[in-house]
Amino acid sequence: MKRQRQKKVDSNQIEGANEFSTDWEIEKYHQDFEPDDHWQLKRRFIEMHKKNFPEDKLVCLAQVFTNMEFMGCKYPAETMRMVAELSKDVAKNFRAERANRLKRTFVTASDAAEARAKGRRKT
Repeated sequence: MKRQRQKKVDSNQIEGANEFSTDWEIEKYHQDFEPDDHWQLKRRFIEMHKKNFPEDKLVCLAQVFTNMEFMGCKYPAETMRMVAELSKDVAKNFRAERANRLKRTFVTASDAAEARAKGRRKT
């Protein structure tokens, strides 16, 4: 049984590196239905790698990254490794920002009603 070695992504070894146009607008890929935090993360990913990949491939990888990050989507192992390596810095910064945001607390309806009733009795 042959073992496959994990390959580390090296932007200098990308096929056709820098043999493509980087003169395109990132903003044209912002979808109206896309939440702002999803777009900000996707835009950072694209900005970071715009000089390393052709436009169509990079936009695809950026969408895969946001699908993995926000929706927990799974892809073939090689794709998952590649996107994980490419997104390391972007994801780390995003997760740190997200950790500092306000946390939501969910309570059951019965607990909320009980707390409200207790509050009314005190006044």
